[in-house]
Amino acid sequence: MGGVSDGTGAPTGSPTGAGAGAGAGAGAGAGAGTSAGAGAGGRPGGETGPRTAVLAAATSRPGPGVEQPRSPYRAMSDAERSALWRQRLHEAEAGLTRYLVSRGDELHLTDWFVLQSELFADLPVPDAPAVEWQRVFFRDQALMERFLVLRYGEEVLGEWARSNAEVHREVEPDHGRGAADPIHRIARQAELYGSDYEFDDDAAPGPEHAALTITHCAIWDYREKARRSGVRLTLASPCTYCTEALSANIRAKGYRPAHRLTHGPTGHGCRWESTAAPGPVDVTIARPAEPAAPPAEPAAPTATDEPGES
Repeated sequence: MGGVSDGTGAPTGSPTGAGAGAGAGAGAGAGAGTSAGAGAGGRPGGETGPRTAVLAAATSRPGPGVEQPRSPYRAMSDAERSALWRQRLHEAEAGLTRYLVSRGDELHLTDWFVLQSELFADLPVPDAPAVEWQRVFFRDQALMERFLVLRYGEEVLGEWARSNAEVHREVEPDHGRGAADPIHRIARQAELYGSDYEFDDDAAPGPEHAALTITHCAIWDYREKARRSGVRLTLASPCTYCTEALSANIRAKGYRPAHRLTHGPTGHGCRWESTAAPGPVDVTIARPAEPAAPPAEPAAPTATDEPGES
């Protein structure tokens, strides 16, 4: 599938080796209770309101003299990694469906049905190793990305990211950590790819403000490995989509995002911040503008009309 990226800008058709990060995860129990098939709307049993998952290890701050873990998700289990890959795939596919409906234009349904059949082909069993769900995620993200870019252009990727964030708001549990919740989600995703990341030394992530620095983004390693193998990349940078998606996820949870891209001796990286908003955060997904109406045909001249400038 040359020329198709994985949604983070990485192409399909390449093995997902250590450079891409081994497997995926739901974080320290963060994916518990969230199935890949959970819809963006109602929940089983008629449950309403935000879901809350209590993670004692993650919500408690270290005591005096105890070092704050800077990369706390290194010990994620294979099952947790698989769960987060499935959740991310669900967010992307359900978000794409939502976005296409919101456009209100004439969608070629046959093309859409073909895409869906490809997305759900050869799915691993739920307890398959995380690397199998990682493979499916990269493949499907690439297919969805190409579907959009070929029909609407690269500029709609941001709109898709914001639609995905609406699904993310429903399926990503709240852990009671306030502004730290979205930053922990970013840390878990960084762990999936094998990136180097750390929370700030000076202050642990808190309910009002949290920050994370990815000192080496392993998605770039994956892209470079694929580029050297002759695969043409769709996006010039994986940051094109990734920054849109992470910012939208933070906003969808009600916090204000800020990010800065970095490049230094350790390679490509970024810094992310999530801050409690003093007022409501607008997370409305804007409906795409209606295409301009064609100009009206000029009226036929009458017997009294004379040629000339108007």
